[in-house]
Formats: sequence, C-alpha cells, structure tokens
Amino acid sequence: MSQSVLQDGKIFIGKSIKSEYLDLSLANRHGLVTGATGTGKTVTLQVLAEGFSRAGVPVFAADIKGDLSGIGEVGEPKDFLLKRAAEVGLDDYKNSASPVVFWDVFGASGHPIRATVEDMGPLLVSRMLDLNDVQEGVLNIAFRVASEEGLPLINLGDLRAIVTYVGSRAKELSVKYGNVAIQSAGAIQRRLLVLEEQGADHFFGEPEIDIWDLIRTGPDGKGVVNILSADKLMERPRLYAVFLLWLLTKLWQTLPEVGDQPKPRLVFFFDEAHLLFDDAPKALMERIEQIARLVRSKGVGVYFITQNPMDVPNSVSAQLGNRVQHALRAFTPQEQRAVRAAAETFRRNPELNTERVILELKVGEALVSTLENKGEPSIVQRTLIRPPEGRIGPVTDAERRALMAGSPFSGKYDTVKNRESAEEMLAKRNAEAAAAKEADASGGGGWLDSIFGGGRGPTGRKRQGMGEMIGREVQRSLARTVASTIRSIIMKSIGMRR
Repeated sequence: MSQSVLQDGKIFIGKSIKSEYLDLSLANRHGLVTGATGTGKTVTLQVLAEGFSRAGVPVFAADIKGDLSGIGEVGEPKDFLLKRAAEVGLDDYKNSASPVVFWDVFGASGHPIRATVEDMGPLLVSRMLDLNDVQEGVLNIAFRVASEEGLPLINLGDLRAIVTYVGSRAKELSVKYGNVAIQSAGAIQRRLLVLEEQGADHFFGEPEIDIWDLIRTGPDGKGVVNILSADKLMERPRLYAVFLLWLLTKLWQTLPEVGDQPKPRLVFFFDEAHLLFDDAPKALMERIEQIARLVRSKGVGVYFITQNPMDVPNSVSAQLGNRVQHALRAFTPQEQRAVRAAAETFRRNPELNTERVILELKVGEALVSTLENKGEPSIVQRTLIRPPEGRIGPVTDAERRALMAGSPFSGKYDTVKNRESAEEMLAKRNAEAAAAKEADASGGGGWLDSIFGGGRGPTGRKRQGMGEMIGREVQRSLARTVASTIRSIIMKSIGMRR
C-alpha cells in the first residue's frame, strides 16, 4: 500500500503489519522516544520533526550531537534510504529540506537566546546553583527584596549585587523575613562565580527571547524547526536542564488556552531528558509535573528523548501517550528491570512478546504505540521507521552560517542591551550614602574649610574659614552638588567597566 508522509491529518512514522501514524489532533498529548545509544533515536526525532514541519507545526528541538542540524539541508538519495522507502511503501519519497532557525545560548552556533534572572525566578536559579534549603531561602529573600525595592534583576551582575546587599542588611532583614545567614550569602556568591566561569553570563541578559519567535511558519507554509545547539551546553548539564524547563514554563505562562485543536501550536523535543529529573527536589518535580499536565491545553506537545524509559518518573511518564521504543540492552539486573518496565508501558499485543522484542530490535526498528480515536493507546507494533527527507548528519560550518544569515532574526538578538538595573542602582545608592557620610563626618563644612582657608593657623588658634562665612545652608547645598558630581563620576566608571 502506498504511503505519504502526511495523510488525513496524520504523520506517517513507519510500517508494521499496518501503517503506523501519529494523529496530529492527539500529538499535543506528549510522547516518549527511548532506546540505547546507536539504535536510531536521532533519526526518529528527525522523522517526527519533518512530519510536524510538513504539517505546518513549528518545532523546538535540542541538538545534542549536532546531527539534527542536517534537517535544514536536502538529503542525498542514498541506496539504503531508497531501499527503506520502498520497504515501508513510501512511493512518493523525495529528499527535501525543512526551514530551520539555529539558536545557541553562547551565541556561537546560532542566534543568542537569553532570559533575565528575575524571569527565571528563585526556584530555577536555586536548581541551577544546586543550593541547599537554607541557601535557597536566602535567595528567595533576595528576590523578594529586589521586587519590593524596584531593583530589576537582569544578569548575573545584578544577582551578585542583590545578594551582597541582602547580606549587608542581614540583621535588619532577618526581623522581617526570617534568618538571613551571612554564610549562605557567601556560598551563593561562590556558586555564582562558578556559574559565570562556565559561561552562564551569556544566557542571562537582554534582549530576552520572544516566545512568539519560536512559533512561526515559513513562506511555503512549513513549520519552522528551531534547533538549539546544545553540544557545549551539555557540558553544563544543570544549566541545560534548567534552561529548557524555563523555556517550557515561559510557553505555559505566555500562550493562551486553546483546548483541543486539529494540530499542535508547537512541539517541543527535550533530548537527554534524564538531566531534567536527576536529583530534582520536590518543588522542582511538582513544577515539571504541573507544566507537563497543563501545557497541553496551550497547544504544546512535549516529547522526551532518553535512553532508558525509567529515567522519566511515573507521574510524568503517565502523561506521555505517544511512544516509540528502540532497542535496549540488558546485561545487568537493573537493565533487565528497565526492559521489563518498558514492555509493561505498552498496550499488550497478543502476537508479540514485547519484552523479548525490545532486545531483538535492529537499528531503525522500534516498538510504536500512538494515541488513536478518542485518545486510547494503540496496540504496540514492531515498526520499521521511515527514512527522513533531510540530510542525515550535521550541516557544515559554511552551511550553518548561510542559514543563519538568511534567518528572519539576524541582528535582532545579537547585541546585548544593558539598561539600568539592580547593580547600577545599588552602586548609586552606595555612592550617595558614602558622600552623605563624608559630609556628616566633616561637621557640615570641614572639607570646605580645607579648600577655602579654614582650620587652624600656625599658632593653633582657629581661624575663620570660608565654610563658616557663607553659612550652613549654603555649605549643604554645595555638599549636595559635589556628592552628585562624585556619583556621576562613579556611574560613568561602572559603565566603562561593563
């Protein structure tokens, strides 16, 4: 039977004893793609992303190894691909490219993608810094003080400044908010230094990513595939996980409710998903579960990609209705339990020994079960995955640069904006306080006397200086003028350093 990549509002995945499709109207009920290294997960991800793009659904996907970038270039009609197309009945198979936009937290392999510290919030920042409960409490107080005193937290410099500020007022703030431990403030500063050394300062700042820039279609009606270059980001796994969770949270907070739709508004692929759940504290797990449960109503489908299905907690796994399981290896008792658990998540097929088949699957084969009819899972089938239309493998540096140059966002996010925020405001306060303290310490005119001839003569007798002659009120006016000048000089110095 002849198949098409898209047919009756469904994406063709591959061939079993029948054709296996992913129903677009049920695609926002999330999914899971699992399998051992080298079993074909990346190609499956590419097949799904191409299908969504062809249907006019934008995609956001993390590219861990760089291989997914090839989706933006026309594939080559290689013999093994043509053979696979014939085996699955894909008679109209042809190589084509999908519209892509490259993003990169570090701004090297894609457009910079940034968030502000205050938008990320204390929970995710605490997770990123791996803070204990006491340290997290101090960070929460810092965020609260910044909010109440109108101190915007944009970048890591602002966060360092507010933590220092809270530490300096520890005794006073402890009365209002509870214990503010100086040691905890110091520990946070050390963690921030480590985070900055890892390059996280590239991520925090403005202009912040506009979520709607990720939800676009190309001139030909295809959904744009947004590819996050994550090879360097994976060297900072906690930053990687927190960033993607922030992005999901941002989507959930920004997008309006749409209910059930003929197709998703956006599909989000979260590769190396285990990094999101490893050692996650209870508060963070509750956030993940909440987003996975509610973001569906915003028209967003989330697909987790990981090696072992047990990497995903049961509370989240229960919400992943569309499943593709590539081969697993079972050399240890723990791996054998993982195979058994994976087999039990599927709707049973009486003609398949699912547990045994998981161990027998060849590269490019998978067990597939998708939602159908009114949302019930289909019976699991052993499936040969169809070949992708784009290139299998990464783009070259020259091809990446050409695609970035033709991007609609070229220049929009490249230059960092540095508006006045907590760091500058607190520096200004400190300058004013220092000038006022100096003026008070001089008795209102001593420093003026030293300039205009006051003080004591050679015999030690006090002589009348200019400060006393012009009067106390004039002295104070001059003191304010000089303090303002000092403050201006300090702020210009700070601006030059930044």
